[in-house]
Amino acid sequence: MNFSTLTKALSGGLALSAVLTGVAMADPAVIYDLGGKFDKSFNEAAYNGAEAWKAATGGSFLDLELQTDAQREQAVRRFASQGANPIVMAGFSWTAALTTVAAEFPDTNFVVIDAVVEAPNVQSILFDEHTGSFLVGVLAAMKSETGTVGFVGGMDIPLIHKFYCGYAQGAKAVNPDVKLIENYIGTTPAAWNDPVTAGELAKAAVDAGADVVYAAAGGSGLGVLQAMKDAGKFSIGVDSNQNYLQPGSVLTSMLKRVDVAVQTALTEAADDATFKPGVTILGLANDGVGYAVDEYNEALITPEMTAAAEDYKAKIIAGEVAVHDYTTDSTCPL
Repeated sequence: MNFSTLTKALSGGLALSAVLTGVAMADPAVIYDLGGKFDKSFNEAAYNGAEAWKAATGGSFLDLELQTDAQREQAVRRFASQGANPIVMAGFSWTAALTTVAAEFPDTNFVVIDAVVEAPNVQSILFDEHTGSFLVGVLAAMKSETGTVGFVGGMDIPLIHKFYCGYAQGAKAVNPDVKLIENYIGTTPAAWNDPVTAGELAKAAVDAGADVVYAAAGGSGLGVLQAMKDAGKFSIGVDSNQNYLQPGSVLTSMLKRVDVAVQTALTEAADDATFKPGVTILGLANDGVGYAVDEYNEALITPEMTAAAEDYKAKIIAGEVAVHDYTTDSTCPL
């Protein structure tokens, strides 16, 4: 599986109307999580991956933006009953719906990102977000002039604590005395689409001394990026490369290569001979996670910062540095 190439495309796939018709279809399908297809973050990365597959193969795909959690089982069952194969779902909340539907359609291949469903026709793709977050924590602490860095998470769930714990560990690795300010937007899925609250939390962190704030909040994170730009401070984007959204203010983005995972899944899962059921974990060693440096932020990253991040990356891959995974142990040893 090649996770080194990012292809961005801007044209759209098919949407909800295709799901609701009774027309038979054999195209693959992509179902985005709550927060919107064009959230500039997690869901948009999934969309970009599907568009990259479309550009590379000349194929077409169907897609759907969820509006509520209640739509999950209905949406995946409708796609499966109409012959879509494979069906790719992005988001951590698919376990119950997919467990039910995958058993009903044993000849359909399903791929789920950020969740684990144990079935012979399901591939579950997970990411080592904690290791990528460790590296941006290193960069944050080295960039900070105040010795205080912040974190704004979206929904208060173990997956987002996994981002925070890795980030905090990375920051403390280079500055044991760094002060960390941790906040979450909410406890419901609405937390993924609330940039106003996210911005307010970022401003509060700035008022408390933070000059770098990491946003792991989906579409809500745009509020953090704007607030830090307005304050003349630095933000860190997430999932997609968000450096371009506030040039000169986004220190870096923690890349979670959902785009390439979706592109590869649409190719491999379409063929039973290349389909990989079971759990696939993407991390630093296969470029499943990382940090972004481009023309929009390269002036912000010093050679010393790059050297430190790359040194830690090599040590993490080699097993010389262990990064705590909150989702397997819900204590964050700081």
